[in-house]
Amino acid sequence: MIKKTITHALCSLLLLAPIISSAEMLAMVNYESKPNQTPRKEGVAIIDVDPDSANFGKILNDLPLPPDAVAHHIFYNKDLSKAYITALGNGALRVINMKHKPYEIESLNVPECQVAEDMVFTADKKTWYLTCMGSSNVIVGDAHTDKVKQVIAANEKDKFIKYPHGIGLNEDIDRMIVTSTVRASDLGDAGETVTIIKATTGEVLSTHKVGGAGSATVEAVFVPHANPPMAYVNTMFEGKLWTATWQANHDNFDFQPAYDFADVKQGVPLEIYFNQAHDKLFVTTANPGALNIFDISESATKPKFLKSIPTAGGAHHVVFSPDEKYAIVQNSFLNLPNMDDGSISVIDLHTMEKIKSIDTLKNKGFKPNCIVMLPQWHTDDAH
Repeated sequence: MIKKTITHALCSLLLLAPIISSAEMLAMVNYESKPNQTPRKEGVAIIDVDPDSANFGKILNDLPLPPDAVAHHIFYNKDLSKAYITALGNGALRVINMKHKPYEIESLNVPECQVAEDMVFTADKKTWYLTCMGSSNVIVGDAHTDKVKQVIAANEKDKFIKYPHGIGLNEDIDRMIVTSTVRASDLGDAGETVTIIKATTGEVLSTHKVGGAGSATVEAVFVPHANPPMAYVNTMFEGKLWTATWQANHDNFDFQPAYDFADVKQGVPLEIYFNQAHDKLFVTTANPGALNIFDISESATKPKFLKSIPTAGGAHHVVFSPDEKYAIVQNSFLNLPNMDDGSISVIDLHTMEKIKSIDTLKNKGFKPNCIVMLPQWHTDDAH
């Protein structure tokens, strides 16, 4: 009887062994062909990014996009039921119902938006906001029907909203910060301001200069649960990280420089991320390509630089394994020279070293433009 019980237990363990050993961590990556490559192709690939998986680096699913979409970023709504894909070209916005399989990409009608960039969502799951760099406005959408509710347009007299790109939302103070980046057609006429908007009404409240002339403010991301509320703003051409700290007695923000990436010979700072405890800050720089890590446990307004980890040219978006052992960095920024490597770097956050590279798309001649984890592995609460 004992022998039979032991045999049965061993058989059970053997049956479980493949399940235990077969790690999997899936990310969604939108990609496009190199410039002037024919025939041009775009798509959204589902890739296993777990370095311990037998399928590491393999494309497990590939969803087609129109070849002229120039798909740019991917954003989840608050309950992770929808993934929105912004585009610089044909059709500003598309959506994937993450609850329905097989995944399908549906086009949304947003005629007021040209060169769609970033999105934020309200906590009540009712509203989304979309920046449109080409038409210089912010679209307010119904998160249930995905219909346009309001267009926050550039003020013709004061030109408050110019080439809007990054957008940060803090509902506790009913404010949005919108950056002014570059003219979409040629990356010229760089802005150096951010616009403050009252989120519930769409009222444009003020504009503030951040950095020197042509600094190109690019991303604005609030630190979750910070008290007082504060956000980080990157200046893409100036190469600096700024803080925007809420001043309750003035109902406005105080903007201060926090770090100059020239100190570590890095340039073109882009995306801003946090760990789950919100005591570490991660900023990508596209030229020559790195993930920069800061300690903000003692002071978010005075981030302490820890390390700059080289990835590859065009370091852009980042995802993290749920246990925060790995950071996975997508390396390509607008197909620009020296910032278009096309690989995806895996960084061990314990040793702070790059350990592997996913070259699957790169080897096919494609450039990844954004990466997000599938909902099962998604932990980002700042975007």
